[in-house]
Amino acid sequence: MGRRSLQAVAAGVMLLAMRVSAHHSFAAEFDVQKPITLTGAVTRVDWTNPHAHFYLDVKDLSGALVNWNFELTGPNGLLRRGWTRTSLNLGDIVTVDGYLAKDGSHYVNAVTVKLSDGRKVFAGSSSGSTPP
Repeated sequence: MGRRSLQAVAAGVMLLAMRVSAHHSFAAEFDVQKPITLTGAVTRVDWTNPHAHFYLDVKDLSGALVNWNFELTGPNGLLRRGWTRTSLNLGDIVTVDGYLAKDGSHYVNAVTVKLSDGRKVFAGSSSGSTPP
């Protein structure tokens, strides 16, 4: 194996290792003992791998808007569950059931999302929760 081939293989192994270490388990980041339901307006949608994300502006107890980040499964999993890139649109009001992040941030692993058209869609959570 030539020097360039060896360098290419080493670079590939490093990239794969970085991708694997960047992915996390549900239990490492979210708390199954802290379920939450939030309703708000969609402010952003990231249709990306390994997890899609969307963001909602939700009013807190004082009436201030707080922007929450919701983790979904990846785009392929969402497509298999009936989602499309246009299932969530900026300004849509949706309700999300999920689990809070362990670090206390405004980050939630979404289990189900009630879309603006009234459909309740499983979000692909790896929490072990069963879809509705």
